[in-house]
Amino acid sequence: MNNFLDLADLDRNEIRSLLALATGLERSPQPQALAGRVLGLVFMNPSLRTLASFQAGMARLGGNSFVISTGSSWQLEYRDGVPMTGEAAEHIREAIPVLASYADVIGVRAFAKGQTLEEDLSEPVFRALSELCPVPLINMESATNHPCQALGDWKTLDDLEVPGAGGKFVLSWANHPKALPLAVPSAVVHMAALRGMDVTVLRPEGFALPEPIMARAREAAAASGGRVGETDDRQAAMAGAQVLYAKSWGCTSAYGDADQDAALRARYADWTVAEDWFRPAAADCYFMHCLPVRREVVVAGDVLEGPRSRVIPQARNRMFAQMAVLHRLLSRSNPT
Repeated sequence: MNNFLDLADLDRNEIRSLLALATGLERSPQPQALAGRVLGLVFMNPSLRTLASFQAGMARLGGNSFVISTGSSWQLEYRDGVPMTGEAAEHIREAIPVLASYADVIGVRAFAKGQTLEEDLSEPVFRALSELCPVPLINMESATNHPCQALGDWKTLDDLEVPGAGGKFVLSWANHPKALPLAVPSAVVHMAALRGMDVTVLRPEGFALPEPIMARAREAAAASGGRVGETDDRQAAMAGAQVLYAKSWGCTSAYGDADQDAALRARYADWTVAEDWFRPAAADCYFMHCLPVRREVVVAGDVLEGPRSRVIPQARNRMFAQMAVLHRLLSRSNPT
């Protein structure tokens, strides 16, 4: 493994090996495994869990890290041939090789622009970065992918002993005051499909995930023996569900149009996950969410703090999953 950009780049055995390593590091830490190694973290967008979990994970493995936050005070340009007369003070063609000369691995977070669906689906920032970075590169969330979240969520499902084959997983759109990126829902539906689960995307009219994202999930399901479908029928979707994963995303039929998106999502203010959502589900159906979450908007507080909720161990598993990725990329005792 030379980079960690997409779970689709790994076969199931490689993913299982990473998950086993994550569990092993959780149970038996290796505080000197990455001694002398340096992780560079580049955030073009803000972060809480991703920043903290990567720094904590690297420290637990004996390594060090530095953080570059470009969004708050200065900008990085990624396009070629563009006169830099705007806010961008530096181009990634210089910035990334320089940072790579200081670090053994680079992690980058770069959200979607949210203007043109076709552009965001093409992942222009990470395509440019992957061509420039001479050290291993980690996708800490891109326009339409979040493999670190997906790997941590897979570990959470394993910890809960939710089966792959035969397990029923519902990814549901939820109420939110603004359009959010496609990265988490795209990564999560793909992850559940890779596990071989029976996956349903529950969403209101206008919020269907883009066809390229659904097609990728269906392809993963076909290879793993799973199934992927979508519906706006909550009762049907939740029947027998073992996991309800809530997440909001922007209106794909009005992508980049803030006014039209707001008008459409205003119709679905009642899409707040509440206990009555779980009546058709399995008795022990779990609730998951990547965080941050808006209480009483995305989910009712009694669900978030109730016995179904696994959001805290889910967030903690991000650290162990990322420790496994760092260990696999940098440890001298592991082949790449």
